[in-house]
Amino acid sequence: MVQYTNTHLDASFAALSDVTRRGVLEQLGRAEASITDLAAKFNMTLTGMKKHVGVLEHAGLVTTEKIGRVRTCKIGPRRLEEEMAWIEKYRQLWAARFDELDKVVEELKRKEKVDGRKKRK
Repeated sequence: MVQYTNTHLDASFAALSDVTRRGVLEQLGRAEASITDLAAKFNMTLTGMKKHVGVLEHAGLVTTEKIGRVRTCKIGPRRLEEEMAWIEKYRQLWAARFDELDKVVEELKRKEKVDGRKKRK
C-alpha cells in the first residue's frame, strides 16, 4: 500500500472535518472575533473554543493575536489552493469513471431495446 503524507492537507482536512470549526471560519469570514465571542456564539466553553481555534490555527486557517486579556481571531493566510487542487484531481477522476459507467448503461439499454424487438417477432 502506498503511504501518502502531506501535513498541510492532513491539517486542513482535519480542521475542516468539524462542523463547529467550519462555522468558526464562516463567522470569521464576516468579521474578526474574540475567543469569548466565538464561544458564546457557539454555546460552548472557552476551553472548548480555544481547542477548536488551536486546530484551525495549526492548519493556518486562523490567526490569533492577544491584546491585553483578549485573544482576537481572524482568517489566516492559507488560501486552500493545495486542498482545492487535490479535490479537483479526484473530482475529475470520478467524473471520468461515471462518464464511462454512463456509456455502459446506455449500451445495455440499447441492447435491451434491440433484444426486446427480436423477441416480439
